[in-house]
Amino acid sequence: MDRRDSPADADAQAEAEAAALGRAWTDDVAWEFLTRLTSIGNRMAGSDGERRAAELVAEAFRDAGVADVRERPFEMNAWHRGGSSLELTAPDERTFDAVALPYSPSGDVTAELADVGHGTPDEIDEADVEGKIAVASTTTPSGGRFVHRMEKFGYAVESGAEAFVFVNHVPGQLPPTGSLTFGEEAAAPAVGVSKESGAWLTDYADRGATARLTVEAETTPDESRNVVGRVGPDTDEELLLVAHYDAHDIAEGALDNGCGIATVVVAARILAAMDLPLGVRVAAVGCEETGLLGSERLAEELDRDRLKAVVNVDGAGRFRDLVAMTHTSDATERVARRVSDRTRHPIRIKPEPHPFSDQWPFVRAGVPALQLHSDSGERGRGWGHTHADTRDKVDDRNVREHAMLTALLVRELAGEAEVPRLDTDTLAAAFRAEDFEAGMRAANLWPDEWA
Repeated sequence: MDRRDSPADADAQAEAEAAALGRAWTDDVAWEFLTRLTSIGNRMAGSDGERRAAELVAEAFRDAGVADVRERPFEMNAWHRGGSSLELTAPDERTFDAVALPYSPSGDVTAELADVGHGTPDEIDEADVEGKIAVASTTTPSGGRFVHRMEKFGYAVESGAEAFVFVNHVPGQLPPTGSLTFGEEAAAPAVGVSKESGAWLTDYADRGATARLTVEAETTPDESRNVVGRVGPDTDEELLLVAHYDAHDIAEGALDNGCGIATVVVAARILAAMDLPLGVRVAAVGCEETGLLGSERLAEELDRDRLKAVVNVDGAGRFRDLVAMTHTSDATERVARRVSDRTRHPIRIKPEPHPFSDQWPFVRAGVPALQLHSDSGERGRGWGHTHADTRDKVDDRNVREHAMLTALLVRELAGEAEVPRLDTDTLAAAFRAEDFEAGMRAANLWPDEWA
């Protein structure tokens, strides 16, 4: 009998895994990492803060037992924020606080306001936005899928809008931010305003009011980086565990995605103590908030034919219950249900796909995926993408618990016998069934091969 297969060896391995899970529940690694990460401040793509965050993540990976940790720089387009303003010009004269949305070009637009409600294609068509400033909410009607800002902006501009205003649905004088495109300057200027300002703007729009929207911004060539290492054996087939570590420049990025990358750091410590049947590539990517640029580069560098599946941790650790987005994969859904049953922890399954996080470059290529998120019970981002995304909003019990579940999900997925590749026709049909096509085409996200 091979010594590794002896009962004594198996018992020792089980004890090591139990000890790793126990440490994750009781130690301060998650909170200490999150504290250091959020104290950096601005982690916008291409910034000095993003570079410092990458160095912190690399250090945390090594401390976790991740092997061959390397920082991999890549070129990208960095967006630099200047000033922005939104001034009502008629029938009253007043100013509203506004923040420019990343990749907004500089611009100066005076035009009539057009209230497009939630910003769905039907609402934009009905509003007749030609030559106007479109005003859209950050949320979408209940009962349907969440419509992303890129879709709202892209469709509004495609329909003739000269500029775009994104209105937060969360109270508290919190103008939202969020990228308009994937990695390049957008076609029209755009800003975010608070729910309170938006209530005035929609009222003024009903009265035929005009406003002046100005943005000063610049998009220049720069550099970001991914941090990549591995745990487990060196095998031909491998899994990918990934999270983004960048954040928008107007807040600390504690929830989005400080919790997610902290979850991966703790999960990696647990995985390093496990006897895994195949290797796991562990990655922290930059530039997610400005267009999935880090994960696009990672997908180019990795041999996707070797990837059994990708586990993307974007949104886990924020709120109490874990959500597993399976992106049409029956196999990853099976794994999530099995781990939920065995641990007696709720994991809500969402099989519908979407293109707005770091699993997308892999899903698009047919790689099965799990995106690990969490549910607040509220619709939309909550504090995310606002000045209020700060460390005090975090309950690190959620991070620790979700890290344990993440490690167990990765191990279970590693041992799953059959994880079929995603079928392109089935995937495209699923996106169409969720009414993604018009918005994705407007945002230049619909793959050409799906035509």
